Amino acid sequence: MSPSTTRVMVAGGAGYIGCHVVLDLLDAGCEVTVLDNLSSGSREAVPAGARFIEGDILNPADLDRALESGCDVVFHFAALKSAGDSMRQPEEFARINISGSLTMLEAMVRRGVDQLVFSSSAAVYGYPQHLPIEEDHPTDPINFYGYTKLVIEQNMEWYSRLKGLRYASLRYFNAAGYDGQGRIQTTERITANLLPLVMEVAIGKRPGIEVYGTDYETPDGSCIRDYIHVTDLSTAHLLAMDHLLAGKDNLILNLGTGQGCS
Repeated sequence: MSPSTTRVMVAGGAGYIGCHVVLDLLDAGCEVTVLDNLSSGSREAVPAGARFIEGDILNPADLDRALESGCDVVFHFAALKSAGDSMRQPEEFARINISGSLTMLEAMVRRGVDQLVFSSSAAVYGYPQHLPIEEDHPTDPINFYGYTKLVIEQNMEWYSRLKGLRYASLRYFNAAGYDGQGRIQTTERITANLLPLVMEVAIGKRPGIEVYGTDYETPDGSCIRDYIHVTDLSTAHLLAMDHLLAGKDNLILNLGTGQGCS
């Protein structure tokens, strides 16, 4: 199938990473429908040219509306993503991340859509047993957010066996940056990414940011993180889509640079 004829539904396409992926999908000539409840994303972030539906992945009727005109590939970014909040509100993360994803899988089966690119997380690994972390590293999340991502991956594997789902699960490290051409001018109303949080402190939007840990085996005792630019993340999503459209096997990939910054 030619990318110019690919019909795509992007759940969470008004969010930080989602809107960048929508831009690249439109540039590739895809027909794009965005489904987002705007709980953290912004309507203004949805690029012109994409069909927008304000709706929720927990609502089967909203999912049906987003898929009813035909869909070849679903991109799934719709989730709560604050690791700290997940430890205080596990019920909300279970409801939105896990139940919402299962509702989406059911809608895909109902509508005959069998290809999914999923926004996962390196949080599925927990404390690294060795570095660098490869995709076959043991998964042992240390927060409920990481647990929800792992559960969704496990359900995708079962849906693959039982319902013929084909999927690419992309495990992010830390996203940073914005579109280099300046086409994205709005920010998430509720962000959970580290660098945007730091910038909000710098401009006085929030009073401070908590940094956890002072005893890592690093020069200053603070944590070292792997950052990847959001444009590179987006490129990886389109390559994952091409992989699925070419009929290749399910895919689990880490997305990072392999180099850490403190």
